[in-house]
Amino acid sequence: MPKPKSQSKPARRKSRTAPGKLPKSAVTLVVILRPKPGQETLLEAELRALLGPTRREEGCITYDLHRAIEPPGAFLLHEVWATRDAHRLHTNTPHFLRWDARKDALLAARDVSFWSQIA
Repeated sequence: MPKPKSQSKPARRKSRTAPGKLPKSAVTLVVILRPKPGQETLLEAELRALLGPTRREEGCITYDLHRAIEPPGAFLLHEVWATRDAHRLHTNTPHFLRWDARKDALLAARDVSFWSQIA
């Protein structure tokens, strides 16, 4: 008899560190993306397409997409990588390269900042 299909969502990959505690080498990225007029829906679709493959990458601890409430229209990517090198490898993946080739047609502005946890 076939096994019943699970109705639950796939589990997210869990961090290998204690809650709230990142590896010393971890790097956090905060990326704010503002779409060109009329490009918000397409930008969101492109960003959503990055989520699955990026979250499966070695060294990806967190890769979350947020939408601005005020002012509306902007998106925020909150990324945590085990190392800066893990992030550099991410920028050479097929899904990132596809995004990189398309982003200029979609974005009015982009702000990227790198952070390290201190407490």
